[in-house]
Parts: sequence; structure tokens; C-alpha cells
Amino acid sequence: MVHMRRLSNKVAVVTGASKGMGAGIAKAMADAGAAVVVNYAGSKDAAERVVKDIIGRDGRAIAVGADVSKSADVTRLFKEVDSVFGRLDVLVNNAGAFRFGAFAEITEESFHFHYNINVLGAILTVQEAIKRFGADGGSIINLSSIVGSHPVAGALLYASTKGAIETLTKGLALELARRKIRVNAIAPGHTETEGNIAAGTFEGGAGAILAEKTPLGRLGRVTDIAPLAVFLASDESAWITGEVIRAAGGLVVAT
Repeated sequence: MVHMRRLSNKVAVVTGASKGMGAGIAKAMADAGAAVVVNYAGSKDAAERVVKDIIGRDGRAIAVGADVSKSADVTRLFKEVDSVFGRLDVLVNNAGAFRFGAFAEITEESFHFHYNINVLGAILTVQEAIKRFGADGGSIINLSSIVGSHPVAGALLYASTKGAIETLTKGLALELARRKIRVNAIAPGHTETEGNIAAGTFEGGAGAILAEKTPLGRLGRVTDIAPLAVFLASDESAWITGEVIRAAGGLVVAT
């Protein structure tokens, strides 16, 4: 199927791609024909497994460890992209940090934990990516969340980082349009990922309650989000920039 190879000849960097949403997006992009750089911060083995899976399906991928909140790491990550693939077409800013906590419990440490990865990390990776996109431009895809526009108690710090990401997405789309660089964000609803399960998001019947609140009647899956990233990375979305696209089962409409 020609349609399945719609990212042929493209090189994509996916941050935080050792598990969950990032791994799903990396695999979907590889299946669509892209060469993928699977970035990870701590989980080297998990990242290598994602790469092995992609290569096992006749795809091309490498794993590169880098903490996106540190400029030296980000520089090294993109130098690795240069030396292995020699070009860049797509950046997916998926790496993210999330902890539950009441507003009164926000500390300097928790502020920097969220903002350094979620916001500074995206800024640093975009700065490096835009040096490398060619004359044909490129596609930047930032992962937001419905809490970026519809914040919930217990996640205000995280929600505020996603609000920042949505504003940066829109502003960068304007600033980079002349260079044919498109910038969009995906805002998933409540989605079953390792990160969400580890954070206890769906514990104690909370998952069932969230599914019930969602008009389409279930939680999201990585497979609901990954094809949207592939579309935004492809030339099929050539006329789409500056958008925040929600994939949330109708939840936003219902609130």
C-alpha cells in the first residue's frame, strides 16, 4: 500500500520514545516509512526494544539517550541525527513529566521538574531542529493534553506547562511559516499509557469514571493518537499549521 509509506525518505526525532505514547508514535512513523530517532532519558533497554521492534518490521531506527531539559544533551542528540541520517524532517516533542499534587504543595523543585522537561525541553529541541530542516521545511508536533485548555484539580502545574506548549505552538507556527516549517500540537484526552498508569491516574475506579464522562464511552489508546502524529508529519497535512488538535473522544464538547 502506497498510503502506508507516506513518510518515506523522512527522518523523525521522537522524544521520550522508550514507552507509552512516544513508543507508539515512533513505531507508527517507522511503519509509514520514516527513519526514526528514538530518544530516551533513563530507559535505555526499553528504547532499544522499541528500535528492535521497528527493525524487525523492516524499519530504520536508532536509540539516542538525551535529557531534553539539558542543552548539552540536546545538542548531542541532534549531532547524532546528523551523523547517522544526515537530515531531519520531523520533530515530535513527546517527552513529558507529570506528578499529581495539590496547588498548595507546589515547590520550587516540582515547578522546575515540570517546566524544565515539558517547556524548556520543547524549546531546546525546536531550536536545534530548525537549524536542520531543509528547503522543503519540516513538521514539528508538540504533545499537549486536554488539561492545557481544560485544567483539572491536582494537575495544575502540569496543565500550565501544556498551556505554555499550546501558546508556543501557535507562535512558532507564525514565526516559522516562511520557512515552510509547520507547527501543530496534539491534545489527547484521558489515554491509557504506562506513564498514566504509573501516576495512578486510573486507580480506584477513576478510569471507569473518566471513560463514562467521555462521550465515546472509553479511555483513549496510544493507537488513537499515533496515526494523528503520522498525518501531521506527512505532506497530507501541508496546509495545517498552528493548530491544537484534540483527540479526546468528545470530552471537550461535553464539558
